[in-house]
Amino acid sequence: MHLNNKKEKKTYLVTGSAGFIGYFVCKKLLFQGSSVIGIDNLNDYYDVNLKQTRLEDLNTYENFTFFQEDISDRSALENVFLKYKPNIVINLAAQAGVRYSIENPDVYMQSNVTGFYNILEACRHFPVDHLIYASSSSVYGANKKVPFEETDFVDHPVSLYASTKKSNELMAHTYSHLYDIPATGLRFFTVYGPMGRPDMAYYGFTDKYFAGEPIKIFNNGDFENDLYRDFTYIDDIVEGIVKLIPRTPSGEGDVKHEIFNIGNNNPEKLMHFITSLENALSKSLGKTVEFNKIYEPIKPGDVPRTYASTDRLHQAVGFKPKTSIEEGLQKFADWYVQYHKLTENAKEVQVTNS
Repeated sequence: MHLNNKKEKKTYLVTGSAGFIGYFVCKKLLFQGSSVIGIDNLNDYYDVNLKQTRLEDLNTYENFTFFQEDISDRSALENVFLKYKPNIVINLAAQAGVRYSIENPDVYMQSNVTGFYNILEACRHFPVDHLIYASSSSVYGANKKVPFEETDFVDHPVSLYASTKKSNELMAHTYSHLYDIPATGLRFFTVYGPMGRPDMAYYGFTDKYFAGEPIKIFNNGDFENDLYRDFTYIDDIVEGIVKLIPRTPSGEGDVKHEIFNIGNNNPEKLMHFITSLENALSKSLGKTVEFNKIYEPIKPGDVPRTYASTDRLHQAVGFKPKTSIEEGLQKFADWYVQYHKLTENAKEVQVTNS
């Protein structure tokens, strides 16, 4: 492992810059004074207005340049590389969602496989100091051994989404080996927070509550063997990414490719998470909130538990998540109530720079 001690100003390319994690990563880099090039196709997988809100905030920074492009468009991507020659590439563009991959597999192959191939080709022809890319905890499939460690067997994915993320890790390893591209893959564990993705359970539950609809919990009502999730607050995710940027991967042998879990290392029962969300919304609204719950069987592609070992990341850069579920959900609830103007007494919420 080598730390890059160069002090010159770097140019960052962040794909998926109008997405949840991409937005916060851009905001952190811009706040630090870096030049950031953002790429996003602004697709309608979820509410485009939320993506536009994130983008409008990023556009207030003079050192931010945005292109509405799809990374599966190779020529468009190469034009950006040719013009700006980024030093660091952070690839967060992907078609997300486990269940949606069962309904619409084509978009996963286009964005997550072809798109990532285009990123690798661009980094090959326009060499970069470091490529950081999003993988996912879903690559662990239905592994029963916990916590999940980076050295665990991950050849039995249970969704196409997971398969595309595993393929990204293999492709990055190969390109690092063949073309000396320093690359780091990050297996994210259930990221949540303000301005998050509406397709995520916590956001969807909140939407359902205000629509007067019941929420569906896919655990068969089995509270003894409830689902576990390693919920990770967005600020902790961003801190981990930023700490990894100057770290040139050492990898195995001469391959400069490494993979890290980036999670909370503290899984929560789904029902505890839901109760904490009810409590957070109750505080934000000044009244008792209780979801109407319907219990159903676990869905195809879902996994019963996720639990990240973050030892490797802590040893590498000192990363240690510090946001509790209660604190993180309160920040989300306060933002949600203010963003959707749900009460005259809604708190003004500042989106953090981290």
